[in-house]
Amino acid sequence: MHSLDSRRTGCFSIGTGSRWLLAVAWVLGGWCRGQAAETASYQEPWRPQFHFTPAKNWMNDPNGMVYHDGEYHLFYQYNPFGDKWGHMSWGHAVSPDLVHWEHLPIALQEENGVMIFSGSAVVDEPNTSGFGTGGRPPLVAIYTGHHTERPLQNQHLAYSNDRGRTWTKYSGNPVLDLGKADFRDPKVFWHAPSDRWIMVVSLPVERRVSLYASPNLREWTHLSDFGPAGALKGIWECPDLFPVRVEGRSARDSRWVLIVNVGSGAPAGGSGCQYFVGTFDGRTFQTDSRTVPDPGFGPAGDSHSLSRGTVEPALWADWGRDFYAAVSWSGVPGRDGRQIWLGWMSNWEYAQDVPTSPWRSAMTVPRDLRLRSTPRGFRLVQEPVPELTRLRRTVDRFRRGTVAEANAWLARRGPFDGPTDLTLTLKRLGTRETTLRILGTAGEVVTLRIVPEMGRLRLDRTRSGRTDFHAQFPGQYEAPVRLDAGTVELRLLIDTSSLEVLAQNGEVSMTTLLFPLATGHFFEIDTGSPEVRVEGLQTAPMRSIWR
Repeated sequence: MHSLDSRRTGCFSIGTGSRWLLAVAWVLGGWCRGQAAETASYQEPWRPQFHFTPAKNWMNDPNGMVYHDGEYHLFYQYNPFGDKWGHMSWGHAVSPDLVHWEHLPIALQEENGVMIFSGSAVVDEPNTSGFGTGGRPPLVAIYTGHHTERPLQNQHLAYSNDRGRTWTKYSGNPVLDLGKADFRDPKVFWHAPSDRWIMVVSLPVERRVSLYASPNLREWTHLSDFGPAGALKGIWECPDLFPVRVEGRSARDSRWVLIVNVGSGAPAGGSGCQYFVGTFDGRTFQTDSRTVPDPGFGPAGDSHSLSRGTVEPALWADWGRDFYAAVSWSGVPGRDGRQIWLGWMSNWEYAQDVPTSPWRSAMTVPRDLRLRSTPRGFRLVQEPVPELTRLRRTVDRFRRGTVAEANAWLARRGPFDGPTDLTLTLKRLGTRETTLRILGTAGEVVTLRIVPEMGRLRLDRTRSGRTDFHAQFPGQYEAPVRLDAGTVELRLLIDTSSLEVLAQNGEVSMTTLLFPLATGHFFEIDTGSPEVRVEGLQTAPMRSIWR
């Protein structure tokens, strides 16, 4: 849910009485009036133009992501009262296409000393919960109740019978309570082979994920535990478990992926998202022993303090600094055939200090997931959902040629004044470094280096613009990359304050925040080898989703 110490959050509670009632009235009564004006502005410095952000105030983990009745629902951890973490409630937005979002009133509000921490939502098609009315399936949210007056976290339900517009908290809450201070972030899904609901939920300080089963969402039975494994330095949060299809194989030939977000110890430093590939039989998850990490990229955590079991290698969903709490949408129609997720685009080391106003934090673009079989086992592959291409204003293409010819072509089209979608294919890389630079019109430089001899992709944001707001923000980060036949394929999604790099058709992801001093930028390719060829280059300015 978050990486703040959950045992020290009582100071955020407003309490009950007239002050609380006035605050709630202000939030609910003024929300709709303020949203239109705030959304229309969306021109503040560094306001993302094609990534989701709240109109104002603090946001972190995506929650309750579910598709229902033609709408993708995105709930998120939200503070209605300020631009830093506190008063956790569920903000809410919906989209018909995963691109354009409509803000809705807060769905689940902190009250009676219980914050609404992270969780999930499902469409209860058979109405197993009994919450549905009028023959229509209810939406059911499963979330962690965080008690502000005592060290306790337990699992709660809420339900909606009007397409998620209003919610009722279940009178029988909590539905799962171990009496623990740290027990959170339930992800629930329907498991057809065993004809029941499955919950995966985190025991953060124990570095374990527990699996439970229920026939009706209200009564839960423990099935098994997974962990400690992989990266153990940071606490475990926001788990997810889902099947993912394997490229080039039939839809039936899929593998299960267990997502475990860690509060610290990620390869780039701070929070990050690890995953495990394996099998799930309706009771236990087991890792695939043939899937191993890349050399030099072992577990980031220290396992000596946790002596239970054998520590497995960690795989990382993203090698950048700003990708956390990623979870998937439930309820996506089977005919769609996609597994879609997104993550929170920040890092707990400096998330509360980024220089944005009146909002703080953004989400990544939604990404389509699949698995790729590689010499070192399966790897998670991510690609932006194709709906995103509808935002391209124009598409300019450089077919093929030398690096000098490509640079001349790029120079004629620059500066690119605003968000840009760029794709680039380089061949004959040889052994020397090749660099792609993003040059800001105010002197900023972001570099992406391909290091063939080491099989590395290195990103440097030390001179990317505003970096002085936190000592941990500037830095250089690297990811393993397979350079088959000396070829690299890159896609860069550049928004006003972020860069998402997807290499080798999504096999490698690096997500990073940037705060440039001006809006315009150029691109430049630099190589130490005259043999390098540009085999494809495309640039596309992006429209805003808020206009």
